[in-house]
Amino acid sequence: MDRIPLPQALVDQARSFESGEAVPAEPRHAATVVLLRDGGAGPELYLLRRQASMAFAGGMCVFPGGGVDPRDHDSSVAWAGPSPAEWAERLGCEESLARALVCAAVRETFEESGVLLAGPSPDSVVSDTTDDGWEADRVALESRELSMTDFLLRRGLVLRTDLLGAWSGWLTPIFEPRRYETWFFVAVLPEGQVTRDVSTESASVHWTPAIAAVEAVEAREILMLPPTYLTCLDVAQHPTPDHVLAEAAGRTVEMFTPQVVSSGDEFVLSMPERYRPLVASR
Repeated sequence: MDRIPLPQALVDQARSFESGEAVPAEPRHAATVVLLRDGGAGPELYLLRRQASMAFAGGMCVFPGGGVDPRDHDSSVAWAGPSPAEWAERLGCEESLARALVCAAVRETFEESGVLLAGPSPDSVVSDTTDDGWEADRVALESRELSMTDFLLRRGLVLRTDLLGAWSGWLTPIFEPRRYETWFFVAVLPEGQVTRDVSTESASVHWTPAIAAVEAVEAREILMLPPTYLTCLDVAQHPTPDHVLAEAAGRTVEMFTPQVVSSGDEFVLSMPERYRPLVASR
């Protein structure tokens, strides 16, 4: 982030928002999930390359995720694991929003990868979601014809919120026309489940070692927004997905908004201090 000079036009645009001449867009709440599996030589993560025609992050490689649906706030949703109050502490937000974010994280992961972090009991998880019935439910969720609460009730399932870990939070800079306040989660691919190329928003999907994703961005072979790149770099510091989850267990989210800052004769976007040593080592 702070190694990439910003064009002067963008700097001027940011200043107009900072001075109050322009009004920032209202951000939308969103959740994204870094889906992990053990690659032997380190964690692998699941990436979707967004359609180039998409209005936001077109052509970028991203994690499964999306905006919170109003029905994600439903307090009657079947729930297992840390309570919404506990999630509120981890995510740094009020309880109703925490419930919605966790629900959105599970729902969006299923919609965009076919992976479902839910089970028939608090200590089990579904082992296969690939038949036509599951696909019909996934499409109904994606089209908003079906709510997550009703989907779980119909299937006799509960959200396995203990399979998620809180990782970080990013708020889109004020000068962007589309803004998202996004909570990043981590989760390990459940045993027996497989990812599928199902999202209508992606041009392609693939598993890749976290460090390979970092290197591909640096070699300009793929494109990522700065939060995605920094998350890949962060995850790559851990030897296994279980180590990533253990790290997440001790984290609480502090939302960060990148700002335009001076760097010598150039202007760059700021980043959280904890990432500076990682970026400096590249």
